[in-house]
Amino acid sequence: MRTEILPDERALRQGRRERALEQMRAHDLDVLVLGRQGNARYVAGAPQLWVAGTRPFGPVATLVRESGAVHLLSTWDEGVPEDIPHEHLYGLAWNPMNLIEVLRGIGGADTARRVGTDALSPTFAKLLPLAFPNAELVDGETAMRAARRIKTPEEIATLGVALEVAQLGLESAITRLVPGVAEQELTGVLLEAMTAGGISTPAAQDSAWVTSREHPWRRRDGDRRVRDGDLVAVSASVLGDGYIGEVARTYPVGDSGHEGARALYRRWDGLWGRLIEACRPGASASGLLSAYERAGEPLPPMPVARGLGMGFDPPVVSPQLPETAAAEVLEPGMVLAVTGYVWEAGVGAIFGRDAVLITDDSARVLTDAPHWPHR
Repeated sequence: MRTEILPDERALRQGRRERALEQMRAHDLDVLVLGRQGNARYVAGAPQLWVAGTRPFGPVATLVRESGAVHLLSTWDEGVPEDIPHEHLYGLAWNPMNLIEVLRGIGGADTARRVGTDALSPTFAKLLPLAFPNAELVDGETAMRAARRIKTPEEIATLGVALEVAQLGLESAITRLVPGVAEQELTGVLLEAMTAGGISTPAAQDSAWVTSREHPWRRRDGDRRVRDGDLVAVSASVLGDGYIGEVARTYPVGDSGHEGARALYRRWDGLWGRLIEACRPGASASGLLSAYERAGEPLPPMPVARGLGMGFDPPVVSPQLPETAAAEVLEPGMVLAVTGYVWEAGVGAIFGRDAVLITDDSARVLTDAPHWPHR
């Protein structure tokens, strides 16, 4: 397991930075001031401390279009790429005016006309104009979303490593899927296998649950122990080298007859085929919503698909946002976490999630764990 903090590989970070600079040119941004963790790592290539929950906006990374220079909030050099010199690092300060003085001293700050930020707090909304006195503050998140929606080949390779570890955790948990095992034990097995694979940071809290036979999109009420005849969903989600890898499967438990579950799986298989058919370059993302309707399945109360990458990348295809889905066009280089879900009263649910790469002429599923033990 890696014991030292290393920056992202040169080709990976340079490819991402060029995409960010390209979008800065397209959106006429002279400077980008980034506070969101995924955006900051995207342009800088330096790992940051992972935190749960939210934190206030701060100028974590600043990218200057004219020079291509990155200035980074960091109190040490470990993990900082060699193309970010020490003099471009600045430490955390209790007094935000000290940060403003640092930004004011960045080359090009005094001549910048348009400065984009990916978020803003009331305090920095007042203070940033002091650092960029001749600039208009505008939305920079749009440019970052445009950059991150298409993955470089190096990103896809890095994402593939996270997916391999997620799949290792999933397959390890499934081997312990017997009557009497607790959901917490399955989660522990999954996390242990992930750590053995080199990644110790889960990207989500729920890893294993017994699906409800009474209500869709719920876990079964009770003692959280698996029983004969249950349908158990296992979802592995890891955060490796800044990228989220996800894979999920549902398996039957025990020796009880699973005819109802097999029939449910056939429904899921039909839905899944339509979802993959909808993942075509040039197609509207709303086709993923239509796949549920064409399969005769109710739309789920959650995104059917969303971009995988350094967090939730575009597009987000949700029944709650049909206009947004209709406006999104799938493009080669997108990687989607696609979700298939079917439920039957008295039986339970089958839930599956895979990473799907949009290619030049079709789609390729990046995960290959079996969806059903008796397929």
